[in-house]
Amino acid sequence: MITKNITILGIESSCDDTSAAVIKNAKILSNVIANQEIHQKYGGVVPELASRAHQQNIVPVVNQALKIANISKEQVDAIAFTRGPGLMGSLLVGTSFAKSLSLALNIPLIEVNHMQGHIMAHFIDEGQEMPDFPFICLTVSGGHTQIVLVKEHFNMDVIGETIDDAAGEAFDKSAKILGLKYPGGPLIDKYAKLGNPLAFKFTKPRVQELEFSFSGLKSNILQLIQREEKKNSAFIKENLDDLCASIQHTIIEILLEKVSNAVKLTGIKSIAIAGGVSANSGLRSALKDKERSHNWKVFIPKFDYCTDNAAMIAIVGYHKYLKSDFANSATTAKARLKL
Repeated sequence: MITKNITILGIESSCDDTSAAVIKNAKILSNVIANQEIHQKYGGVVPELASRAHQQNIVPVVNQALKIANISKEQVDAIAFTRGPGLMGSLLVGTSFAKSLSLALNIPLIEVNHMQGHIMAHFIDEGQEMPDFPFICLTVSGGHTQIVLVKEHFNMDVIGETIDDAAGEAFDKSAKILGLKYPGGPLIDKYAKLGNPLAFKFTKPRVQELEFSFSGLKSNILQLIQREEKKNSAFIKENLDDLCASIQHTIIEILLEKVSNAVKLTGIKSIAIAGGVSANSGLRSALKDKERSHNWKVFIPKFDYCTDNAAMIAIVGYHKYLKSDFANSATTAKARLKL
């Protein structure tokens, strides 16, 4: 039972977004994100540049989060930070800052698994219906694609995952093949709305019922483009909308086929999505169709909580605070951290 208002400062720095958020109990007071546009000209995140940008951004981002929340740092009860998984250089910036600030303020330190944060974003209180336990969560991002059986807040089992590339990477690499700017996933989503999803047929992986694979799909897309461009140098330009629609349709079909398998195996029809790719409008729409046709109960996060953000780290911090699950000053960042 909550006997006081608990205020948590969350810090997220796992990749190329520096973010800080303030949460009071389960309600977000601020969620500030500083994007790093420098990576666009390289077509992907450059780890060394990312860590340098985090160093420049973290102090002003935290200050802004506290200012918007209208609280002082002395009013914070604990600091939650992303321990991993992610880019080591980026994680080190957030971890070091969080440890130093918690020591200076003499308040608890809470380590958070980044992927757990994505899932727990569903429990940020904004008056929406929250999933009941147990539920299945499809976590899809640039680095991860997993099916997670969520039994309780801190009792989660990965029951399926990719054996090679993640869905988000498939979107971004496909966009790069098409000559689109980084990050390409949102651009594929944009152009897909104008195209025919059945215009081109791509390879689907033959893997076990709860496993994902996207490396073959990427190769198939590249082969088609190379073959068609030999016949017509303007092939991509003339077919961009249809190509994007067909690529997106194939990726979503792969994702939902595996979720359907998980529903059959577990009997659980409460389905949530999380991670950067959960912002994809095609995936959101397809899940809603499944809700109507298969009697699923679907939970879709706000766009604000899909991509990397500190609000999701803060909500995990809040629930860990209730359990007095604190880290000590010896904790270190971990690039490869299991859920």
